[in-house]
Amino acid sequence: MGVIERVKKEWFLLGIVFVISMAKVDPSLGVKGGPLKPEYTVKYFAVSFIFFNSGLSLKTEDLTSALFQVKLHGFIQTFTLVFIPCLIRVLIKGLQYSPINPWLLKGLMVVGCMPPPVSSAVILTKAVGGNEAAAIFNSALGSFLGIFVTPVLLLLFLGSPSAVPYSTIFGQLTLTVVVPLIVGQVVRRYVKDWLEKSKPPFGSISSCTLLLIIYTTFCDTFSSSDIELDHFSLVSIVCVVLLIQVCLLLFLFFVTRSPSFGFTPSDVVSLMFCATHKSLTLGIPMLKIVFAGYEHLSVISIPLLVYHPTQILLGGVLVSPVRTWMLAAQKVKRSEQVI
Repeated sequence: MGVIERVKKEWFLLGIVFVISMAKVDPSLGVKGGPLKPEYTVKYFAVSFIFFNSGLSLKTEDLTSALFQVKLHGFIQTFTLVFIPCLIRVLIKGLQYSPINPWLLKGLMVVGCMPPPVSSAVILTKAVGGNEAAAIFNSALGSFLGIFVTPVLLLLFLGSPSAVPYSTIFGQLTLTVVVPLIVGQVVRRYVKDWLEKSKPPFGSISSCTLLLIIYTTFCDTFSSSDIELDHFSLVSIVCVVLLIQVCLLLFLFFVTRSPSFGFTPSDVVSLMFCATHKSLTLGIPMLKIVFAGYEHLSVISIPLLVYHPTQILLGGVLVSPVRTWMLAAQKVKRSEQVI
């Protein structure tokens, strides 16, 4: 693969590095009260646009084929929204005695509270040949549940960072998350045929908007002289994130293959990716709302920014071996049924 092709494929990851670098060079442009006025453009317009875009692109009409796999959906949602947050909570209890920056550890807890992503798990499940319908359904279901469950988990595990009442936080969530998402779904009903023909680049549009949010978040960080991060903490959190993902994937791979669950090999594939992936697209805007004005917001965002590319890169590495296993397991299952 040439350099240009690689850049086109990894443009979003490169974009994250670029906007953080630009924020470091001159944070005054995107700081609160600066020329970009992020307290209005990001807080209201950018966040609302991302969720309107999600509602517009979400193919809820294609999910009926997976609707009745209740056991599979229940396992995925419970694992990602209950088991993982509790597991990371226990892990942080142990890591709090280490030299790792405590705000990065809080950011690790943020990762645990996030819902599954809208796209990456579906893409990887499809690449392997797994249960794509189940992956689509759970990505959509997790996104909807995350709107309500994730803020509650964040406030439960991290507490409110300011004197802002919970009613104000959930009012802001309703205005900038729930309403745009519903409006997007309603609009989709009337322009579905046009969307299917033109195929707008929803993912790229949301990613560009997300880069703006990341940029202004780090502008606030670099404009403050009180926040410092050491290299040991950053390297440690990258290693911890990678270790968490590897352990979760291995755990699901070996446990869900048990006959007692009754999952097919293609179900196991969707379980592995849907139950372990976390959403950056939904996560960063939610953090902007729940922790608005928080001086450590960008620091606690770092583990989520690390988790996102790690899950994609790790998933890409696993596509070939997991596909080989799935095809072999399906072949064995078919031969057992014949006998």
